[in-house]
Amino acid sequence: MRDAGDEVSDLQHRQEPRLVKALEMVAPGSALREGLDHILHARTGALICIGDNDELSFLYSGGVRIDVDYTPALLYQLAKMDGAIILSSNATKISWANVQLMPDPTILSLETGTRHRTAERVSKQTGALVIAISQRRDVVSLYVEGSKYILEEIPIVLAKANQALATLEKYRSRLEQVSTRLTALEFEGGATLYDVLTVLQRSELVTRMAVEIERYIVELGTEGRLIEMQLEETMIGAASDKSALVHDYLAEHSEESFAPAIDQLARMPHEDLLDFGRLAELLGYDRKVNTLDHPVSPRGYRILGRIPRLPKLVVQAIVREFGGLDEILASTDGELEAVDGVGDLRAKDIREGLRRLQEINLVDRYLQT
Repeated sequence: MRDAGDEVSDLQHRQEPRLVKALEMVAPGSALREGLDHILHARTGALICIGDNDELSFLYSGGVRIDVDYTPALLYQLAKMDGAIILSSNATKISWANVQLMPDPTILSLETGTRHRTAERVSKQTGALVIAISQRRDVVSLYVEGSKYILEEIPIVLAKANQALATLEKYRSRLEQVSTRLTALEFEGGATLYDVLTVLQRSELVTRMAVEIERYIVELGTEGRLIEMQLEETMIGAASDKSALVHDYLAEHSEESFAPAIDQLARMPHEDLLDFGRLAELLGYDRKVNTLDHPVSPRGYRILGRIPRLPKLVVQAIVREFGGLDEILASTDGELEAVDGVGDLRAKDIREGLRRLQEINLVDRYLQT
């Protein structure tokens, strides 16, 4: 049985940029996938190497130089020969066919079959994308820098994507609950570091689940359009809210400290994401601080960001002028109007927006209790 660490490692592996790019090349609707499907249905098997011909040619033994435009039908016909097929790095040209690839035999390979062992060694030695299609088992294996990924059937990927989307919707619902609670506490002046970290943790979990679904969408190709639409609908506002939260609660706020904090959060191991001490440290607080009792005050980015038609530059100007949400709420109309980019009409919109946010938030909290 796999433990949580294995699952996290597997998730990270499937999100590797080179693997995602490879999956995009072989996704349903692509010309390369059409050719692979022809080979699968004919049960001929194949070894296909995709990369720069000049960088791969030292591995060639024999073969036929072709240099013609790629077509699915031609790929299928050439796969009837025993040797490997060489495609250009963007898979638009067929360079060689019936090639005997001769990778370094000392490179470690865990594969048993000749075709798959060659594929693994070539991918390790050259960094090329190598595709091995099993003649007997109807399995397509992708090798990227030595890592193997078995291409799954579309109904299986679609089922996984739908399951992940259902999980994301639950995560997003929970995020909205803790976010609503934090908003109420911010207006009341009673937010603690624990409340902030709860929202930050949930925001990042939502982001990571969305990234996983995006990888499924890439693999689904034209079959993933509905999933993509649902994902976009579910994720509206999530990224901007998370950024505003970090802007609000960084202990020492500056543009120079914001970008590294966001980057560290994205790279944080899953087990650290569950550790509020590590999250507090990321925002610049003492790791050993009692988050439940440590009071914090927002600068106002998150609340102001929820007011319709209020430009980010104006939000920044208001926060720069007043320094925090409490000061913004306590400011006079004249003080607010005097901020660069605000003026009389926008000041009224801001006051009305803040009032509505408080009212909506009270209703949401009442419905959640």
